[in-house]
Amino acid sequence: MLPYTLTYEWPYSTQALPGIGGRLRAATQDFVVEEIPLYMPTDEGQHLYVNLTKEELTTKDVQTRLERLFGLKRGDVGFAGMKDKFARTTQTFSLSVGHQTAEQAQAFAQDAVTRIGENLPVTVHWARFHTNKLKVGHLLGNRFTIAVTDLACEPTEAMTRAQAIADAIQARGIPNYFGPQRFGPQGTNVTQGLEILQGQRKRHDRWLRKFLISSVQSYLCNAYLARRLDAGLFDRLLTGDVAKKYATGGIFVVEDLAADQPRYAAQEISFTAPIFGAKMMATQAEAREFEAGVIAEFPDIVEKLGAARTEGTRRLGRLLPHDLTVEHLPADDTRAGLQVTFFLPKGAFATTVLREFLKCDTEGMATLDTDADD
Repeated sequence: MLPYTLTYEWPYSTQALPGIGGRLRAATQDFVVEEIPLYMPTDEGQHLYVNLTKEELTTKDVQTRLERLFGLKRGDVGFAGMKDKFARTTQTFSLSVGHQTAEQAQAFAQDAVTRIGENLPVTVHWARFHTNKLKVGHLLGNRFTIAVTDLACEPTEAMTRAQAIADAIQARGIPNYFGPQRFGPQGTNVTQGLEILQGQRKRHDRWLRKFLISSVQSYLCNAYLARRLDAGLFDRLLTGDVAKKYATGGIFVVEDLAADQPRYAAQEISFTAPIFGAKMMATQAEAREFEAGVIAEFPDIVEKLGAARTEGTRRLGRLLPHDLTVEHLPADDTRAGLQVTFFLPKGAFATTVLREFLKCDTEGMATLDTDADD
């Protein structure tokens, strides 16, 4: 038995505003995700980039099928981020097929579009060559269009509530929580990760072991964000915070609150939350003291994370969804519901935004893995 009380009921940024209830993913097309690339292919190189839309297939499923279809070795097909199985998702894959002449490349790309369309249940939009393989994180973020059905109130009232929540999110932002898909059903990933760290469980699969331990790091990050929100410290910086610039990603330690707090209010910078590990940049002064309170809730775990050779980093603490809109479902959809659209940077979770609107336990939310792009 673990000597910790684990909870997955994180506080809301919009706690004072009533939610709309509802259901996600009543149909696959209710959860639409478009990957926004970090760069476009240059039409030369040895890696064929293929942009496609899939449904009811995981990213790994498509990766494996493309490797088999083109006779490639395991790992020769790359992608920028994991996308959910039960959604309509558009993303790009890279196939390491070798250098081609300009004439060969054009013919190869055209043939690839045909072969993939004939052998995989996907829609291929384009295929172009580039100089490097796609790797996880090679994207700006994701654009979401999500339908919420089975509302807890009639549509007009739901729209009023949803718009108030959207306005509050845009004004204040929300904690950049990891979504429930990171923790698994009933937090099983975190429990197993803690057991590995405490020597109570062994995992010989290196990838799985790393993933389970990372779920512990994610849990501690969420605990920090929840503690900061509950303490009334979400809307201001602390002396010694490690802050991050939204525009450039630059990181610095907050030393002059009088100078930096207005930048925080203007949504130019954010505090960062800890992903505990050996190489995590340390906070100072007041921020370090606050962070220590989280560590105290989980004795020895941060030390064990270091012993397990987890690197650690810092995560943007305040999430600011872009282009956030709410509206009634399209006229050709006869269901009572709302449509929520927004853009999130890589590493952020759509479920973190949606829970602010729904404010209820949503069946299946823990299976969404669309936005796990760390």
